[in-house]
Amino acid sequence: MRPCVFLDRDGVLNEDRVNYAYRLDHFHILKGVPEALQLLKDHGYLLIVVTNQSGIAQGIYTEAEMHQCHQFLQQECNHLIDHFYYSPYHPSVTASLLRKPGTLMFEKAIARYGVDVNASWMVGDKGRDLIPARAMGLRTIQVGHEVEPENRGEFIVDNLTAAARVILGKA
Repeated sequence: MRPCVFLDRDGVLNEDRVNYAYRLDHFHILKGVPEALQLLKDHGYLLIVVTNQSGIAQGIYTEAEMHQCHQFLQQECNHLIDHFYYSPYHPSVTASLLRKPGTLMFEKAIARYGVDVNASWMVGDKGRDLIPARAMGLRTIQVGHEVEPENRGEFIVDNLTAAARVILGKA
């Protein structure tokens, strides 16, 4: 069993954009992300991205464009991310348990990678990121200040660097 940090993408790893981050010229990795990922990896954590990408179902962008962004993120972060799970669905088009707040992306990762849930974390910027994490027994950290009182993280921090310090007990 291995400890894991599950990561939301938009708002945690890259700048969240109102009209989606799917073009490389609009895909901006947030300050300190490569260093924070390296720190977590150095301490033995699996790094797994779990991200809703509903713009695919809505016809705004393609899976190929999303994969380009993921490849760019991997290049810029020294290929530290172990796996990307994504949900291309949107409730206005089609329903799916894969989409957060559903738990299926987490369940797939836990089964595939032998994740030790009791030693693992979820870092997200929205309540819908934290709901499935709590359901799976993960500890939660919320990045940013869009806090929903009923869905807030156990810890609230400004960025992934601060989240890594909490996870490693250095906050």
